[in-house]
Amino acid sequence: MSDRINSSDLPTTGVPASNVGVVLQRGGEELVLEKATDRFTIRPATDFTPQQLSQVSWGIWQRSIPQAQLELFTIAPNQLDTAMAQARGAVNVAFASHVYISKSNPGTFVYLGDQITIQFADGVEAARINTIASTYSLIQDKPVLGISNTFVFLVSKQATENPIKITNQLQGLKEVLAAEPNIIINSETHYKPRDPLYTQQWYLNHSGGEELVLGSHISVEKAWDITRGVRSVVLAVVDDSFDLNHPDFQGSGKVVAPRDLKQNDFLPLPDAKETSHGTACAGVAVAEENGAGIVGVAPGCAFMPIRTTGYLDDESVEQIFGWAIEKGASVISCSWGASAVYFPLSLRQGAAITRAATKGRNGKGCVILFAAGNANRPINGTVVEQNWPDKILQGKTNWLSGFAVHPDVMAVAASTSLNKKAAYSNWGDSIAVCAPSNNAPPGMSFPAKGYVYTQPAIASYLSGLGVFTTDQIGAAGYEKGDFISNFGGTSSATPVVAGVAALVLSANPDLTAQQVKRILQETADKIVDPNVDPQLSLKGGTYNGNGHSQWFGYGKVNAAKAVQAAKQMRETASPVSQQLRLSNTNQVGIPDNDRQGVKSAIAINESIVVRDIQVSVNISHDFLGDLEIYLIAPNNQQVLLQNRTLGRKTNLQMSYSVRSHPALKQLLSLSGQGRWQLWLIDYAPQDIGRLNSWELVIGN
Repeated sequence: MSDRINSSDLPTTGVPASNVGVVLQRGGEELVLEKATDRFTIRPATDFTPQQLSQVSWGIWQRSIPQAQLELFTIAPNQLDTAMAQARGAVNVAFASHVYISKSNPGTFVYLGDQITIQFADGVEAARINTIASTYSLIQDKPVLGISNTFVFLVSKQATENPIKITNQLQGLKEVLAAEPNIIINSETHYKPRDPLYTQQWYLNHSGGEELVLGSHISVEKAWDITRGVRSVVLAVVDDSFDLNHPDFQGSGKVVAPRDLKQNDFLPLPDAKETSHGTACAGVAVAEENGAGIVGVAPGCAFMPIRTTGYLDDESVEQIFGWAIEKGASVISCSWGASAVYFPLSLRQGAAITRAATKGRNGKGCVILFAAGNANRPINGTVVEQNWPDKILQGKTNWLSGFAVHPDVMAVAASTSLNKKAAYSNWGDSIAVCAPSNNAPPGMSFPAKGYVYTQPAIASYLSGLGVFTTDQIGAAGYEKGDFISNFGGTSSATPVVAGVAALVLSANPDLTAQQVKRILQETADKIVDPNVDPQLSLKGGTYNGNGHSQWFGYGKVNAAKAVQAAKQMRETASPVSQQLRLSNTNQVGIPDNDRQGVKSAIAINESIVVRDIQVSVNISHDFLGDLEIYLIAPNNQQVLLQNRTLGRKTNLQMSYSVRSHPALKQLLSLSGQGRWQLWLIDYAPQDIGRLNSWELVIGN
């Protein structure tokens, strides 16, 4: 992507004039928006009661969006302009704004808040930043942690244009590397309940039975011989709500640091008519061993319940991970994603996750898990869609789950009680592992349409048992009683893996987050599904030369093997005795807009153990914000050195060390002998560059 000016009559904007109001800059990508024809939002200047909102003459009030202090109204399409003019003229309305639909996300509404993130070039001083902010009627609010010279600004009432237009104009300034508006969309929990089947926790351990094959569980009983979890390991479950009165969440020190971001208090309980998805997820991971009810994967660990706002704006995501870091979460389980087909993360969202993964747990990092999703679609890829209801999707469609593909996240897919791919489970190169769950037709939720089954419809019977877990007590919840007998989706698979990660840290609390990830992947069972997918007729149930499967990642998580490996693994305290310094000075071009990228190698012939590591790079590129840079170790372990946060910089001379870049810790204690590679990927068209040289320094 380039923000150089292409039009001589537009000296201060980064996109063509015709697109200033409809191109959304996000995470180094450009998403094209369209105005929704039947809805708009207002921000009241004074307090409105729900009764007053229901009585206004310029639209039908639908609901509040508290994250941005907005009120949503619908109106007949031929009355939209008139209604917005009337709203803007009301004395108690600060402003009225269009609601947008992304062409990449049909059926998903985009709401505009009053925040803008701006990343300035190194060396831009405060006085110049203040001048730019004043020019666009912006008020500096706070820095973005983890990205240098980057700040959040508020759009003041004096601003004459909306945040999308302002950020696109800011992109044209030489001082600005990147500018993004904070957009607000609905989150989607990855589960739609199915009819009940069996009421046992087969996914933990079983010895066979109807619709069960040997080895389709996670072998947790052998892991429990070593540890059932300790209270010092805190497993955070982030979800819609939690019935903390359930007997399986009781016990001394069980619940720690509860947080309700929706109601802004500390009781994340379900509303009166709410089915609590979070209660079911939490039971899978950490239900207490109390002689009654069920047992979670890590029953001895502490439980941190975090209720989300229900939206995925920058502020909400920062609040989730900020709270988890501050209150000492060890593992963060997220059984949700964006209610969108194509959702790249913003700068702030990506930075919040990276900060938790590298700075949490006193610098060892939080283990972060996200559900892959239940649409039977790639978490990053393209499918030719057809036969969807109302043609919600049609033709070549790009799919992207920004949370699941984040390099500091473990994306979790789902297998069945028959050790096959769950029909709904999303797939792709970024899947880390899978875990047992139910089987059901694939689908997803759209704010405008509700739950929609993906197409083509599956006509065959889908074999597999459901997951038995906690439900709201009494008549509330999915089923009458205190439990649900057929929970499922990647929503259920994710807390299974989260529970195993908590057991691993209970056995060895000195492990870094990346080391836990490596253990879970290396000890996973290589289950194989040679059959074609019943919906898309694709195959992905076998493994490539690196041991990775499109459907199962590195395999089905095995609690016994993982905990045993954690127990045996001891980080050496041996000091660095010498340094090995090698470089590659051969210039190589970086292919433009090519996901294969280019690799440059350095070979180490000596038999050494990595005690310390540093990577230095020298790169020239027309727009460095297009690039991701990885280091690949001889065992094919990949470490992301640089994500797409460099904006319009053109020269990069940077050193990445264990201290400045904690993700490199996962390579410590490995053998250094073999072929090390620097991998550069350009993710956007137009701009080109080259790797001038790079250096590898290994302490041993």
